[in-house]
Amino acid sequence: MENMISISLPRLAAAYVFVLLLILLVQIQRIGATGQILLANIRMTIQLVCVGYLLTILFENPSPIFSTMVLLCMLAFAVHTVLGRIQHQLPLGIGKTIPIALVMGSFTSLFFFIVVVLNLDPWYDPHYIIPLAGMIIGNSMTGISLTITGLFTGVRDNRSHIETALMLGAKPERVMESITAQAFFNAILPTINSMMGMGIVFLPGMMTGQILAGAPPMLAIKYQIAIMLAILGSVTLTVFVMVRLGGKSFFNERAQLVIPEQGSGRKNQ
Repeated sequence: MENMISISLPRLAAAYVFVLLLILLVQIQRIGATGQILLANIRMTIQLVCVGYLLTILFENPSPIFSTMVLLCMLAFAVHTVLGRIQHQLPLGIGKTIPIALVMGSFTSLFFFIVVVLNLDPWYDPHYIIPLAGMIIGNSMTGISLTITGLFTGVRDNRSHIETALMLGAKPERVMESITAQAFFNAILPTINSMMGMGIVFLPGMMTGQILAGAPPMLAIKYQIAIMLAILGSVTLTVFVMVRLGGKSFFNERAQLVIPEQGSGRKNQ
């Protein structure tokens, strides 16, 4: 927009002084994470520059095929990232459940938002669908990670209770009720907490970006409320599907508990 202040490359480079400050403090405290910090900033810079060029091409050549391909790539990367974050060896069914939960939760919320709330025409307009998909899928991805951790921790900590209940004839769904309920609540809690502090404690990114770009504050607020409700819906649906299907992955066809020993989650990909 015309009101947007341009940032020259030298001034952008000046912002990296914060990275140098972090590295200096890390060195003083002898934490030894300099390599990770540098790698994170290099990856961030390269990835964002590449995305910038890609979005420029997509914005100049809007196409339902290109937009769909980008959405599928985002979904694939989200699944890969979630699997990479898992610090436990989990039942194989968990890996199969992740893309199902993401598609059902994220895409349902995304298309409801662009079709019903925005009434976007055409629906595949990359100016809208790609940034919105990034926010929705990103938050759903976090919800899935928290769900998996909650399920694993709940099953591990209540293993003896679960096995005793199963021997007494209880069904797996009944045994897992309290564990899945707690995992569900813990996974959606960060989204609820962010909504509670929004507008007073902090101004969210989407709203801030629109205001900096010159949009009227009330319009920016309407967009922010709508996208937060879409994120809430996406996280809720994604986590619900994950706890329902993921909880079943801890049992075999004979209703016996299956919980691998501690290990790397990458083995289950």
